[in-house]
Amino acid sequence: MKRGVLFISPSADDARTLSEMLSMVGIPFVHARNLNQARNMLEARTFGAVLTEARLPDGGWLDVIRLVGRVKRRVAVVVTDMLADARFWADVLESGAYDLLPKPFCSGEVQRILANAVDQPPLLSRAIPAA
Repeated sequence: MKRGVLFISPSADDARTLSEMLSMVGIPFVHARNLNQARNMLEARTFGAVLTEARLPDGGWLDVIRLVGRVKRRVAVVVTDMLADARFWADVLESGAYDLLPKPFCSGEVQRILANAVDQPPLLSRAIPAA
């Protein structure tokens, strides 16, 4: 069975859109509305990637990177935001995330980035142990 994507976002509309996009390429999809729900899901299941909103009701994208490092080190984290500029992209990559996915979502880009993230664990997680 293909490892899936955990999407962390308060937006049910984004979750529905992403679920449809990923189902077209056979990637399982699970939605958590906040960091606390995501923590419980990461402890209970195995995911190939986590896609997170930059800002969450109970934290942010850096909190997600730290959580994944503690719970599941070989999971790629992809951050999404409307303000996906070059500086933010550099910050995201320097902090250990796999990539930055801009909004609004483009089906082909979502499918390509998340399929690659699921199939290829992040390089940093293989080289640097989580703190």
